[in-house]
Amino acid sequence: MRNDVKKETLFAHLARPEPDIGTAVNPSISRASTLLFKNAEDLYRTDVRGYGRHGSEVHDELQKAFNALENGVGTSLAPSGLSACTLAILSIVKSGDHLLLTDSTYGPVRYFCLNFLKSMGVETELYDPRIGAGIEALIRDNTSVIWLESPGSLTFEIQDLPAISKIARKKNVVTIIDNTWSAGLTLAPLSLGIDISVHSATKYFGGHGDVLFGAVISSTKTLANKVTRTGKYLGYATSPDDAYQVLRGFRSVVARFKHSETTSEFLAEWLETHPKVLNVLHPARPSHSDHTLWKRDFTGSGCLFSIVLKPVSAEVVNAFINALELFGIGYSYGGYESLAIQCDPQLTRDITPKPDGPLVRFACGLENMHDLKNDIENALNVLP
Repeated sequence: MRNDVKKETLFAHLARPEPDIGTAVNPSISRASTLLFKNAEDLYRTDVRGYGRHGSEVHDELQKAFNALENGVGTSLAPSGLSACTLAILSIVKSGDHLLLTDSTYGPVRYFCLNFLKSMGVETELYDPRIGAGIEALIRDNTSVIWLESPGSLTFEIQDLPAISKIARKKNVVTIIDNTWSAGLTLAPLSLGIDISVHSATKYFGGHGDVLFGAVISSTKTLANKVTRTGKYLGYATSPDDAYQVLRGFRSVVARFKHSETTSEFLAEWLETHPKVLNVLHPARPSHSDHTLWKRDFTGSGCLFSIVLKPVSAEVVNAFINALELFGIGYSYGGYESLAIQCDPQLTRDITPKPDGPLVRFACGLENMHDLKNDIENALNVLP
């Protein structure tokens, strides 16, 4: 295939078997734990798969797809987005190391670093996501990883990836980013100097709220080999059926993403003018504190954003969310159904201030944007 095709064209054609007579359009699912060998001499070869845990043809094709998505050189697959995050970190850190973690990171990653890694003898230090080049002052001789998330979880801060990656490379520190929000379609962190990009493929690539999956994409063979080796040590494995579903999601991800992205920007623009909304946290809006950085590094946005309501009680916020009819109440995003959650019970910040009012996050699905607007408008009527 030509190198200059757009991603929607690439994803529609990748992983296609070579046509013959009646060839299936997609790679086959091979369900197996035991793999048989004709000769005993071949059982311990290192150049072939020896066990079902090591993957199958559909896994190989999915890894190629993620490499194409991020221009990576190697991808490791994981059974969930969180396990992809922890796999990436565990591939680099060791006892006695120091890790820098953005204060805006996804909650379960924060918990993993501050608790599990602590028990391993790894010290985690939180930093302001807007620190930019100032992160150099926090890097120690034993700093091994800088963990980034741009935009930040729940509060949507944009990080200065080129500035941070430039300093990290000078100091021989590995940079890892959770790039789930952009689906790798509107942000290319490896091209900005980041070493490893992590995705919760549960979101956009699963796309239908029915599969858990993760991917770790590395910028160099050395890093890719470290992640692969660590995954084998930990016994990570993903089912061929799940891998098939995620690969299938690649076919339509661009079209689904664009619809949800357009909806989120439409709703964010409208909500900025609503009298019961104190602030809209969407980096594509010119009012966002980091809009200039977003315009520089991103080619678009995503389906997810938050609003800050004018101060009301938690009970009133819950009443607002309960009044929504088209937005499901539940975690995750990137699927066909729009979702809404109250963020305050899970919002933890140690370095950066919390919003001045209740925080509500919207994940835009594939519904009509005007129907979603009407749903939110009706629900806002429960607020004083």
